[in-house]
Amino acid sequence: MTRKILIVEDDPSTAAYLAKGLIEAGYTVETAADGRDGLFLASEGVFDLIIADRMLPGLDGLSMVGALRAARIPTPVLVLSALASVDDRVDGLKAGADDYLCKPFSFTELSARIEALVRRADRAASEPQKTRLSVGDLEIDLLSRHVSRAGRTIALGGREFNLLEFLARHAGQVVTRTMMLEKIWNYHFDPGSNVVDVHIGRLRRKLEDGFTSPILHTVRGAGYRLAAAES
Repeated sequence: MTRKILIVEDDPSTAAYLAKGLIEAGYTVETAADGRDGLFLASEGVFDLIIADRMLPGLDGLSMVGALRAARIPTPVLVLSALASVDDRVDGLKAGADDYLCKPFSFTELSARIEALVRRADRAASEPQKTRLSVGDLEIDLLSRHVSRAGRTIALGGREFNLLEFLARHAGQVVTRTMMLEKIWNYHFDPGSNVVDVHIGRLRRKLEDGFTSPILHTVRGAGYRLAAAES
C-alpha cells in the first residue's frame, strides 16, 4: 500500500526537495504553501502523515496542528523548524505534533522518523477501540455517552463527560490540573482561575451523591485521581 504524505512548506526549494525524496522513497505526495491550505487539505483528504513547517504564512504550523487536533483529526504530524530550543520543541509537542525535527536536517533522519510515526499509527489503528470504560461500579459508554454508577444513571453535561472520560482513561493515576486544562479546555497556559476545581466539584457531587464510597479523590498538591477506593 502506497503511503500518502502532505507537505506544508512555504519555501519552494525545501518543498521540492522533500517531495522529490519522498516520491523516490515510494510515497505519494501532495503539497501546500501555507497553513490555511494545509489545514483544508488535511481536513478533506486522507493522509498517512503530515510534514509541516512551523513558520507558515496565513496560519502558522502549530496553529494548524492545534486546529487539526481540535477537529479530532488524528493524522500524525511531523513539524520542521529552525526554532531549535528545548522550549520550542516542547511547544510543538504540546500543540499536538507527534514529532519535531530541527532544521537543518538529514533526509536519512527524516525518513527514519517518518517510518516510526507511520508504524506507530498502524499499531494504534489495529488495536480495538474501547467503547466502554469502567472504574469500580462506575460505567461509561463512550458511544452513547451514558454514565451510570451501581446501575443508577448519572446525567452529565458535555464538559463534565469529557472530564470524566479523561479521568477514567487514567484511572488510578494522578491527573494534574495542567493536564486537564490542556486536554479539556485546550489551554496551554494557566488562566489564573479555579475552572478545574469548580468542574471537579460538580462532577464529584454527581458521582458520589447518595453513595457511601468516594470515587473521585483529591491528591493534595498534585491533582485528582478516579479510583474505586482510596489507596
